[in-house]
Amino acid sequence: MLCGTALATEGGGSIYANGVENFMPGAMPPPGFYTIVYGTRYHATTLRDNDGNDIAAAVGGFRADVTGVVPRFIWVTDRKVLGGQLAFHAIVPMLNVDVRVGTSEKSKSGVGDLNLATALGYHVSDKLHYVLAFEVNAPTGRYDQHDVANVGRNYWNVEPLIAVTYMQPNGLNADVKLMYDYNFRNKDTDYKSGQELHADYAAGWGFGNGWTAGVGGYVYRQVSDDSAGGRTVANNRGRAFAIGPLLKYQSKAGWFLMAKYENQSGVRNRADGGAFWVKAILPFN
Repeated sequence: MLCGTALATEGGGSIYANGVENFMPGAMPPPGFYTIVYGTRYHATTLRDNDGNDIAAAVGGFRADVTGVVPRFIWVTDRKVLGGQLAFHAIVPMLNVDVRVGTSEKSKSGVGDLNLATALGYHVSDKLHYVLAFEVNAPTGRYDQHDVANVGRNYWNVEPLIAVTYMQPNGLNADVKLMYDYNFRNKDTDYKSGQELHADYAAGWGFGNGWTAGVGGYVYRQVSDDSAGGRTVANNRGRAFAIGPLLKYQSKAGWFLMAKYENQSGVRNRADGGAFWVKAILPFN
């Protein structure tokens, strides 16, 4: 989402919005059509270098505000492959990105990069579930290499993942979604962002009345160097951790609503701020 100074991964951003998931990412529902709607508001005024120092003043000041409404359309088929329930999804992010780096400021709105995926869902028990998936992100969002803000990243990305969910109405709930990103070259800038390993997580307690409360966030590590013009960019790998309060409500009608605020820490070579997330699951069976 953020494109500006020479930070880890191009512009210090990623295709995946870290922290988007919380409860239930590994629990594939029964066959049918579903819509999940994510909403987010991210704000940052701190820019960390490789030593964790804030370099915002050194670049003339920094501010990033990202607002997004992100619908996700899911089709769970009645077909099984390798013992798992076959499913497909498409994510179409709609974003407003407002960034200032020094004297350069830009605001853009529009549809971001399209995400398509194939997944297999498994149910070990009535409480334990997991999903294996392979996602592809296509550079469909509007991009200009001369702007400090863009709604697209302008490169292809592939992301295998596993998501595990342990849930019960009354008792412990725990989730993790582990992802590995391989980024292809940005043809406009000849910049290739490094590979990324990251996980969204959540842990909470169900009270038996539809409510679950806990904490959630993410862990992010860049595991290979960027390259620019075919040359390695050293000492530039990104790192971050986020945590915050999380609340979920499950209605008797079958819809879910979740809300979370997470604050970043341990950030390197990226923007450092906080994000508010909401997630609604709407069945259409």
